[in-house]
Amino acid sequence: QVQLVESGGGLVQPGGSLKLSCAATGTIFGINAQGWYRQAPGKERELVARFSRIGTITYADSVKGRFTGSRDNAKNTVYLQMNSLKPEDTAVYSCNMMGWSNLARTIPFDLWGQGTQVTVSS
Repeated sequence: QVQLVESGGGLVQPGGSLKLSCAATGTIFGINAQGWYRQAPGKERELVARFSRIGTITYADSVKGRFTGSRDNAKNTVYLQMNSLKPEDTAVYSCNMMGWSNLARTIPFDLWGQGTQVTVSS
């Protein structure tokens, strides 16, 4: 069974940095897409960064130039380096991964991490 485990959130001052990670564990036979999302109190969940299968990354306009996504395919792990953090970046950040959990690719998975709190405050 595939599970996602996130880490790296916390409290940081404005202008600071944090790095989030999300690792997929279990039986995995290919990952089609990965993404980072966030949800602030009273707001809808929004896309932060999305990784395509071929490796291109799409960012939300609000984080372009400040956040950088990366991944380690061998470890089935994605990262989100967040620099120049602002109070409006405060939210619960969650990762999402979609892929296959059997060799025949007949059993898909579409999973979310448990979420990690990022708080930007002085």
